[in-house]
Amino acid sequence: MLLHNGNKIPSVPIAHGVNVKETYETMKDLLQLIKYEEYKWKICCDLKVVAMLRGMQGGYTKYCCFLCLWDSRDTEKHYRQQQWQERTTSVIGEQNVKNSPLVKKESVILPPLHIKLGLAKNFLVKLNKTNNAFPHLKKLFPHLSDAKLKAGVLTGPEIRKLIEDSVFPTLLSSIEAAAWTSFKQTVRHFLGNNKSPDYKSIVRDLLSNYANMGTHSFHVFHYSNLYLCHY
Repeated sequence: MLLHNGNKIPSVPIAHGVNVKETYETMKDLLQLIKYEEYKWKICCDLKVVAMLRGMQGGYTKYCCFLCLWDSRDTEKHYRQQQWQERTTSVIGEQNVKNSPLVKKESVILPPLHIKLGLAKNFLVKLNKTNNAFPHLKKLFPHLSDAKLKAGVLTGPEIRKLIEDSVFPTLLSSIEAAAWTSFKQTVRHFLGNNKSPDYKSIVRDLLSNYANMGTHSFHVFHYSNLYLCHY
């Protein structure tokens, strides 16, 4: 669909797939049908589709980033190293490239919503389930199962509801509270429509506080860093 820059006008659907799988071949067919080569729109989609459009292998690969050669296996550097070697070529069979890219990397806009969902999931997964915060979550979201809450599976509206809740932060440990405060600051002052002048320090605090909490889903943190560096 075509999105309005500013989100003041409804989006315009231009294509959809019925009974097809989310694959490289499907993406290629859709781009041909909407004449993408003629219009060269900017693209904003989830990270899985970004990888497909850039011809990358799916799954947990060594070089899963379409912008740089971030090493997903080098976990000791994930919290300490922010700059990684730029990915300058896309050679099939090298650096986890499987197919020819369908779009230029300069045309891809990283999806702030999916970064927010990933950060919220990382926080809830590491939340201490034995203190009072987790039972409060069950009261706040009675329609969600324990399994979903433990896995951190929340929607955008549910995350907004949790951010606005005044009781939840009081039930957290000091380390969890610092991470939660950083998450809220990042959502409000970096991943929204307007960026705070000190957004870089806000994101760096987020990464530091999440590291103290012991989160391990570095893929989301890497794209937080990329969002910080490139946008």
